[in-house]
Amino acid sequence: MTESSPEPHELAISEQVAVYQREFPNVDPQVETIVSTLSRLSRRMTVSYGRHLNDLGISSADWEVLKALIVAGAPYRLGPGELAKRIGLTPAAMTHRVDRMATAGLVTRSRDESNRVRVNIELTELGREKWLESMRMAAVFEESLLQDASPEERAELSGALERMLRRVEDSQPDAHGRTADLVADEQA
Repeated sequence: MTESSPEPHELAISEQVAVYQREFPNVDPQVETIVSTLSRLSRRMTVSYGRHLNDLGISSADWEVLKALIVAGAPYRLGPGELAKRIGLTPAAMTHRVDRMATAGLVTRSRDESNRVRVNIELTELGREKWLESMRMAAVFEESLLQDASPEERAELSGALERMLRRVEDSQPDAHGRTADLVADEQA
């Protein structure tokens, strides 16, 4: 297996692991290679997904809202508080995001007929089309990432990554991929 070319400001993974070993001899080079590669892969995938979404005229933040509404199921509608909770945003941040998305025609905001105080955020046909197209683009990209892996290797990799994720989630159940709590700690 050949190592991909790092960015000009990055060391190759093997060089990075060698530095870690030099500075901290107890590091397991195999573990560090796996974790460093996963980290770098995650960053590169995030950039690629962002470019795909940009081509569709939506942001990663928009996609998160569209996904939450899709996951909720037909009629693809949630209250703003529930939507904010599912995405991990404050209600104020959710309001700002929904305002922008409603202006773009991706969602609508309407009063709940059974409770006029309650507001519903609902996916529009345009929002659903954007989400489906993003999934089509992601499927092509993701298949290309795994093109060299056999079905057995894919199953093994999938299982190993799921176990790793479960360990992190079990040890830090409140993390949910957000770092707001870390920022507050840094400012203290």
